[in-house]
Amino acid sequence: MDLNIPPRVTPRAFERLAEINANAEAPKALRIAVEGGGCSGFQYNIDLDTPAEGDTILEANGQKVVVDEVSLPFLANAVIDFSEELIGARFTIENPNASSSCGCGISFSM
Repeated sequence: MDLNIPPRVTPRAFERLAEINANAEAPKALRIAVEGGGCSGFQYNIDLDTPAEGDTILEANGQKVVVDEVSLPFLANAVIDFSEELIGARFTIENPNASSSCGCGISFSM
């Protein structure tokens, strides 16, 4: 698996980010980070933030998704999407590098 291929963001995820930023005075980027912890060893942290030096910036239609240098190898070839289901709506990450994940969808192991 090539760990140099950045994640891909679906049009649906960019559209939802545009909706979030529509009424914002200063639009924010969607930050996807991987941190130690969670019930499976690693967990995703998804937040609105400002791009920082060293970030990989994925951009479409004026919207930005950013990933820091440390998290990037963990998210190689991953797909960042937005899902609306009966239990709620959320950004999701389909990560081919994860060997297992928790039922919550936020925690994973490699």
